[in-house]
Amino acid sequence: MALIDRINTDLLAATKAQASLRMNTLRMAKAALKNREIDKRAPLDDAESVRVLQQLVKQREDSAEQYRSANRTDLADKETAEIAVLKEYLPQDVGDDEIRAAVEAAVAETGATSAKDMGKVMKAALAALQASGKAVDGKRVNEAVRARLAG
Repeated sequence: MALIDRINTDLLAATKAQASLRMNTLRMAKAALKNREIDKRAPLDDAESVRVLQQLVKQREDSAEQYRSANRTDLADKETAEIAVLKEYLPQDVGDDEIRAAVEAAVAETGATSAKDMGKVMKAALAALQASGKAVDGKRVNEAVRARLAG
């Protein structure tokens, strides 16, 4: 079943169950996917749908962080709950061990020796990790590359 079809099915179930948070989050996700589809002028495949959902999760993480810094825990908790709903539709995250292994392989492949080679290593590591089909957080990969090239 395609990701958008799964979201539609779950949205219908959430509406029937009157689960307002889940229903509103899925409506927002469906609207974002539809907007992207309109922009592209073609149906989205699952990989593109996943990227849209990852952007939504990133937006909510940023919002939650800002709400916490403003002492608005009620709004931060709402954003965190929306993140949990959205993550159900994303592939499993890449683990730290997999990131380290990909960075090591990228360093060996590119022959990187200093921070000047960071772009090459990042490109190779991200390509390898994205090929695994799991969700990749570029920030975590960036931190691992910096740590590896610094030490």
